[in-house]
Amino acid sequence: MIERVASLDDPRVAAYAHVGDPGWLRDQHLFVAEGRLVVRRLLEAGTFTVRSVLVTPAALAALEDVLDPAFPAYLCEQQTMDAIAGFNFHRGCLALGERPPRIDALGGLARARRLLALEGIGNPDNVGGLFRVAAAFGLHGVVLDRACADPLYRKAIRTSMGAALRVPFATLDDWVAGLRGLRDGGAEVVALTPDLSATPLADYATRVFPERRLVLMVGAEGPGLSPAAFASATATVRIPIAADVDSLNVVVAAGIALAALAR
Repeated sequence: MIERVASLDDPRVAAYAHVGDPGWLRDQHLFVAEGRLVVRRLLEAGTFTVRSVLVTPAALAALEDVLDPAFPAYLCEQQTMDAIAGFNFHRGCLALGERPPRIDALGGLARARRLLALEGIGNPDNVGGLFRVAAAFGLHGVVLDRACADPLYRKAIRTSMGAALRVPFATLDDWVAGLRGLRDGGAEVVALTPDLSATPLADYATRVFPERRLVLMVGAEGPGLSPAAFASATATVRIPIAADVDSLNVVVAAGIALAALAR
């Protein structure tokens, strides 16, 4: 159902005034997707309930084939959208999705064949990039500790190119217990580290069998993985790099490692 909006005072779109306030969105159990590509992926994925979309005429023409009468689509001019959102927004569309009450249990991911585990990744760009890498290499899910940035924060969704809306994930209250549960359930839990005592990636990759369940664990740049995370691992692996370089960006490192392990 297409409904025209002419004023930023229209109560039907009042929630869009808070798209830049992640705390308000979380309190309302909402998240925001922005841009035609990301909004399209939200609508096509069907993973989350869509509350509504706000589009300009140009964006409506680009997205009309995936709009659903189950939720309203509010149509407005570009300047009205900028006024409602509170900033100069050039992508022409926003969507509000409903955040599930809790995303904190492994559930079906406990038996997934390939997972990416994130510890302490506080930068939403890195979290989004890691979801994009996970999608690129066909992983079945991502698990995160509570120190990680919210995958449903709009910047993380945007950086992931919508992968955060398609790749299943769980944010765990008890991180170490979750890792140990995966390990004790038969998964190989691999800690990625620059430590020279770790097994070189190419050597480890030759020992990975397609049927083996695998969890690749990465930590924040700088501090890296915690001692408790290392204690939960079944293997430690490193990417050989030049001696005068400390480390790689975590998204780059995860991409290199997953490309090798996928083979």
